[in-house]
Amino acid sequence: MAETETELDVFFAAARHEPMPQALADRMVTDALEVQAGRAAAGAIVPRGPGIWAQLRGALGGWAGMGGLATACATGLWIGLAPPAFLPDPVQLVYGSQEDGEPFGGFDLAGLLVEEN
Repeated sequence: MAETETELDVFFAAARHEPMPQALADRMVTDALEVQAGRAAAGAIVPRGPGIWAQLRGALGGWAGMGGLATACATGLWIGLAPPAFLPDPVQLVYGSQEDGEPFGGFDLAGLLVEEN
């Protein structure tokens, strides 16, 4: 197999040093144009605009705009889950006070587990 590769390398090196004949280049271009025309006539080539994600990226100002939007979303999620002391806790506002959420009604778990004599 190494012999075949060596023989091919010799041919490739010779082809790199010689320019392509103009008649061959013309035949290649003519053939390519015929194939394109045939596909266009068959409806295989449908010109399309940019996809939905490319349109959205353009509307938001490119990757910089999308990066800013992602940062703002992450910051909003962070503040919503762990609000600073000066902001009200949204979980507490939705589910009521902490007293309503205590499972043992203010009793200590150890006190509930002690058996009475």
